[in-house]
Amino acid sequence: MMKEIETRIKEVVKDLFTQNKIDLFIGYSKGSLPLTSSPCFITKSEDIEKLVWNSFCSNNLAVYLPRIFNPQPRKKEKIELPRIGILAKGCDARSIVVLIKEHQIARDNVFILGIVCQGMGDRKKIRNDIEITGAEEKNGRITIVDENKKEIELKREELLSDCCIECQHATPPIHDILIESGNQRPAAPKGGGRDFEKKSIEDRWNLFQEEISKCIRCYACRQACPNCYCRECFADQTKPRWIGVTDHISDVMFYQIGRIFHQAGRCVDCGACVRACPMGIDLRVFTHKLVRDAKELFDYEAGVFLEEGLLLATFKPEDKQEFISEP
Repeated sequence: MMKEIETRIKEVVKDLFTQNKIDLFIGYSKGSLPLTSSPCFITKSEDIEKLVWNSFCSNNLAVYLPRIFNPQPRKKEKIELPRIGILAKGCDARSIVVLIKEHQIARDNVFILGIVCQGMGDRKKIRNDIEITGAEEKNGRITIVDENKKEIELKREELLSDCCIECQHATPPIHDILIESGNQRPAAPKGGGRDFEKKSIEDRWNLFQEEISKCIRCYACRQACPNCYCRECFADQTKPRWIGVTDHISDVMFYQIGRIFHQAGRCVDCGACVRACPMGIDLRVFTHKLVRDAKELFDYEAGVFLEEGLLLATFKPEDKQEFISEP
């Protein structure tokens, strides 16, 4: 099924260039390692064959859109906006909705090729004592080849990312063309990830400190997140200087708390921050708590409805307010 989808993607992108509807298409190409993919930027139809689709096209491609539409200003002259085509899974498309509502990208200049996602794999779920030298995906199974040329067969479902296991929106909420992907995977049961909330306040704080103490301030989480599009992050500002630039635990915690709360009502739970972290910090434990709070307190899910106002920019008389007086 993956090959059929890949062929369909190439056909649509070829038509877009032939009809002169886009200047650039953002998709995926083969990664440098087995079971990986890389973001791919196509500017001419001759390069369309580079595009791939498989269970490891996990990058949230929406991260590149603000950088294209809002480049660093060099001249005061008016810049003509490019016409961008982009391949979007459910979470990518939700990020695009957030970016549109926050006026970071122009909807009319983005052609969204939506794809019903069956969930993306997490390479880290394969035993770390296996050196993968080759891999093949077929009929819902993934066969990997180790350094001894031994074949190991795994079920695709066994390798799904945690965020994909709990995904509620496999179908992109916004698209210009939608590609189906066979039998749609049913939405996961709601209420996942409750272990953190069951802990006491003290245990939550201890867990936060334990996880965040691994941080080396490389900012990979910030770079991978579509919502972190500020031209100057608060962590880099010198006037005023919010935090120090050291890896002292107080500076690290201040940065991570600021970044995490910046995602309130905006995070689509795509897992980009977790995948990007070289230290294996499970940032999703904390961002997903905000996702659940937005839903339970305000019945709000980021990026689901384009017409709906932003959570932190909208007030309703019936909104719960206990969190103000009884945090």
